[in-house]
Amino acid sequence: MAQDLKFVEFVVDQIDESCEITGRAMFGGYTLYSKRKVVALICDDQLFIKPTDAGRAFIGDVVEAPAYKGSKLFFLIEEEIEDGDWLSQLVAITEQALPPPKPKRKKKS
Repeated sequence: MAQDLKFVEFVVDQIDESCEITGRAMFGGYTLYSKRKVVALICDDQLFIKPTDAGRAFIGDVVEAPAYKGSKLFFLIEEEIEDGDWLSQLVAITEQALPPPKPKRKKKS
């Protein structure tokens, strides 16, 4: 699942700043957060958006695929990846549909 960092940067650059995108390399892939919520994975230079009913309604004809072997199905974004307005809307819709992140547990001393 090696990642081309240029591809990750390209995807992030497509998304509007209002989505407050941050990212983190994890397990050979890359996780994208919008306002501290996991909204997408980038694996093998492909963008996978976390599935939500709102995202499904926005996309319409959804292509679903596992982001990595054994993963749940995600929305695979292909041609639309170059449409920054469309992608930004999808990320915002997905972020709004997801529950708030669970608080991190404090480590016991």
